[in-house]
Amino acid sequence: MKTYFKNNLLWILTVFLFIGCEKNEIKPLAAYFIGEIINPSSDSVLLYSDNKVIDTLKLSIDKRFFKKFDSINYGLFKMEHLPEKQMLIIESGDSILSRANMSDFNGSLFFSGRGAAKNNFLMEIYLKLQEEISFLSSKYSLSGKSFNQIIDSLQREKYINWKKLIKKNNFSNFSKKITEASFIYPYANRKARYALIRGKSKNIKTDSSYFNYRGKLNYNDEELSFFEPYISYLMSYLSLEALEKDETFYLAKNKTNFNIKRIEVIEKEIKNIKLKNILARAVAYEEIMNFNNQISHEKFLKSYSLINPNQEYFNEIIGLNKSLMQMRAGRPLPIVLLENNVGQIITSNKAFMGQKTVLYFWSQTQMNHFKRNEERAKVYKEKFPNYRFVGISIQPYNQLVRNYQEIMNIDIKDQLALVNYQTSTSDWVINLLNKGIILDKNCLILEGFGNFGYEKSFENLLRKHYKIN
Repeated sequence: MKTYFKNNLLWILTVFLFIGCEKNEIKPLAAYFIGEIINPSSDSVLLYSDNKVIDTLKLSIDKRFFKKFDSINYGLFKMEHLPEKQMLIIESGDSILSRANMSDFNGSLFFSGRGAAKNNFLMEIYLKLQEEISFLSSKYSLSGKSFNQIIDSLQREKYINWKKLIKKNNFSNFSKKITEASFIYPYANRKARYALIRGKSKNIKTDSSYFNYRGKLNYNDEELSFFEPYISYLMSYLSLEALEKDETFYLAKNKTNFNIKRIEVIEKEIKNIKLKNILARAVAYEEIMNFNNQISHEKFLKSYSLINPNQEYFNEIIGLNKSLMQMRAGRPLPIVLLENNVGQIITSNKAFMGQKTVLYFWSQTQMNHFKRNEERAKVYKEKFPNYRFVGISIQPYNQLVRNYQEIMNIDIKDQLALVNYQTSTSDWVINLLNKGIILDKNCLILEGFGNFGYEKSFENLLRKHYKIN
């Protein structure tokens, strides 16, 4: 233990000595992002800017990474260690140290050093908002006025803490904007979601002040265009504006015509080109991922192509639509590389050929979910013994997982892992961990979009295909 802390201290001192030397050399715009990942799920951390990977930071033998920005003004970045991610503010002169334990990423992620305060605030706000979900979900039956008062009270509490933070720290205007937006837009989204759930009900229509919060928001802020709370709010706003009179959101949201209306609202209300492209892409994802609408996707894509001049986004959506088509019943399962418990690589068609197979998925950072899926698989096996049930980790195997599966007495013959997360999740359209895929003995798809966690529904699918060869 003493050796560990000694090594840690030496590492931190070395980093800051290096940073100090760099600062004295004529490079005032340099910034540093350094970190340690405990119980890593892979060997790298991805760093994103504008939703694009700008660097792959390899973990050292001590599970640490280092990134130097030679010239930077300011920006919003995203760090990702699959399957977890977190937004970061990095500005000129920052020297940010991060530390996270993948067994509890959100609860353990902490920043220190120059530039830490703004990023710790983002994390604290996220955790507090998560804690409030259950409480606020129970308040949707209240009147619009009462619901507004609760939201305003919670927002006021965050605002007071934010004012204390910026008074104590010399934040740039950019950092002030992002940290304030981290609670302003989630609460605006709560109000918008309330209106969607209540279907613009009478108590909202008669309260002319309900939507007053909109007057304080910016609907064309390019600096927030990749900030998830901002985009989430704007998506709810688009849905509200697209709803017809007396139309309910839960019936409308699954219709292609509703998504075409949202595209039309974007064209009318959103002036910033970058933001317009991002929102149109988000709507397109929701439409294309609704595989029940496949016969209408071409109609939607025509509307989408008229508003979206970004060829990269358009190609991405076309690619997603193509992947969905490849996952239809009767098609061969797209071939991906898999890894078994001892590190041997095998192709998916060879792994599943010869017996009807059910695939379910799990993440090494969500072991409780893994345990629940194993329990479900056990129940399904007893009812439908003709199927082989195979659990697939979305991250490559590591020794911790091997040890865990041995302790839990898991049958490793029916446990595999994806070798390449990005390509495999794209090919198999894995957008949810609860996804379940049912294959026949020839590796043809019987069901490409089952919900393994929704037991009643998934049992019906298993029963439906049980007697098929």
